Amino acid sequence: MIKVDALSRMYGHLAAVDNVSFEIGRGEIVGLLGHNGAGKTTIMKMLTGYLEPTGGSILIDGLDISAAREAVQQIIGYLPENDPLYSEMTVIDYLDYAAALHGITSEKRAQRIHDAIDKTALADKATDIIATLSRGYRQRVGVAQAILHHPKLLILDEPTNGLDPTQVQQMRELIRSLARQATVILSTHILHEVQAICDRVIIIRNGHKALDATMQELRAGKRLLVSLDAAPEQAIARFNAISAVQSVEQVSAQGAGYRYALDLHNQSELAETAAMVAAQVISAGWKLYALQPESRDLETVFAEISGSKTH
Repeated sequence: MIKVDALSRMYGHLAAVDNVSFEIGRGEIVGLLGHNGAGKTTIMKMLTGYLEPTGGSILIDGLDISAAREAVQQIIGYLPENDPLYSEMTVIDYLDYAAALHGITSEKRAQRIHDAIDKTALADKATDIIATLSRGYRQRVGVAQAILHHPKLLILDEPTNGLDPTQVQQMRELIRSLARQATVILSTHILHEVQAICDRVIIIRNGHKALDATMQELRAGKRLLVSLDAAPEQAIARFNAISAVQSVEQVSAQGAGYRYALDLHNQSELAETAAMVAAQVISAGWKLYALQPESRDLETVFAEISGSKTH
């Protein structure tokens, strides 16, 4: 659905985005993350055609955005972080205006507006002036205009901004339902929202792509956690002798015995290495209390990347 190759954007001598490449398949929900100023908003603006790249290429649904900008924009729904609504209009009038801008014919317009209002739970506010709405309801109006034309690609910048917990849950369900017909790129500072919704995460740091991984890959990590009764002077040397183990670290004990983290060369070796570790424990006559892959959350991964050096 999306192919980005060596994308760059310069502002004078400053590289806001530097040689970023990735591909996103049809129907994926991808979280685009990074600190303020990392370059993620610049990438979204280039994907939507609002900003010209300095270098690289963007293909969306097989179309080169530099050569077919209007055609690409017709299949994109976009919710900017600060949605520019016309505050003096009613919700339904604004959506009617947005539908006209999207090129939706008068015959289809009423049904499309009805569907968008229904999906975003705006029926009770349809005739209200936008200026009188809470931030959460204005955010819903922004999402409604983004989905009016049934886009193939939906780009949402902070879609849960200003929503209460019930509205956040409704927005999650809406995004999941939209992904049945569209590819979704979601940018947010709320990491647990990404964990709850996204299939995959791309993290941008200082204009570079720092990580591109599925949520399953992120959670798995590359370490085995082992709890047993053997002291470090015995266990560490024995575990270091296993070829797949890169290093061994004693970590804080939880319960009985000693606890170790085994850092592996390759994530794919987790299961096989676990069997080797168990065999070593049995051979040494030690008591094994626990043996499991380390489970990491997105907050941990994001903190690791934020503190690392960009190459």
